[in-house]
Formats: sequence, structure tokens, C-alpha cells
Amino acid sequence: MKETLKPGLTFEFHYKVPEDKTVPRLFPEFPEGQIMPNVFASGYMIGLFEFACIKAVKPHLDWPDEQTVGIGFQLNHTAATPPGFTVTVKVKLTAVEGKKLTFAIEAFDGIDRISRGTHERFVIDPVKFNAAVAEKRNKHIS
Repeated sequence: MKETLKPGLTFEFHYKVPEDKTVPRLFPEFPEGQIMPNVFASGYMIGLFEFACIKAVKPHLDWPDEQTVGIGFQLNHTAATPPGFTVTVKVKLTAVEGKKLTFAIEAFDGIDRISRGTHERFVIDPVKFNAAVAEKRNKHIS
């Protein structure tokens, strides 16, 4: 981690919601989802927040030898966003505790605030992380 990775860091990201990021497309194998409203799915929204935080900290890490993974979410989803709307995600790094990063997040769709909350990420060594995942996979297979 570089010395520039400090609380107060802010980042803003804009994302136009495509048709394939709506509730009916989140888990197409579940028939219940096919009759749900055609709006930005919470699952994709959380993923968007993860990538906004990654983009925010990437210049402050020894990328790609350091990366971050999500470890905590305290978010709401308070307004529906139809496809075609642009979501603006605003993130602020509020705490750096060793390798744990905490972000405040707000998102707007041009009409409503659609989410507010916090997200925690952890800085990892991807080689060690992937080795641990491979070891876990091997335990499951055997």
C-alpha cells in the first residue's frame, strides 16, 4: 500500500444501467425472477459499488500485486432505477486500519438517492489469496 492511501480519499463513478443488469437477469435460472420488475438489481448495485471502491484505491496500491476484496456491506437500496438511467456512485475512504479499508457510499440515479451505507474491503496479495482458494477447492474435491 502506498502512503497516499489515507482516509479522506474520494472517488466518483458514473454507470449507465444496461438492460442486462436488471432483476430478471440477476439469476435467470430462477423463474420467480422473470416476473420481477425490470429495474437495476441490488446484487448488481453492490457489485458496482465494489468496483467503484477498487477504482478509487487502485492508484494507491501496488496494483496488480496488491488488490482488494469485499468483506462487509451495510447498504440500503431505497429507490428503483430503470435501465437507461445513469447511476452516480460517490465513495469516500473513511478509515484505514492496517489492511482493512472502510468506505462511505452514496448512489444517485438522477432523480433519487438509491443507496447509502458503508462497505469494507481488505487488501490482499492475490498470489497468496488464489493459493488459499485452490487449497480450499482441493479439500472440497477430495
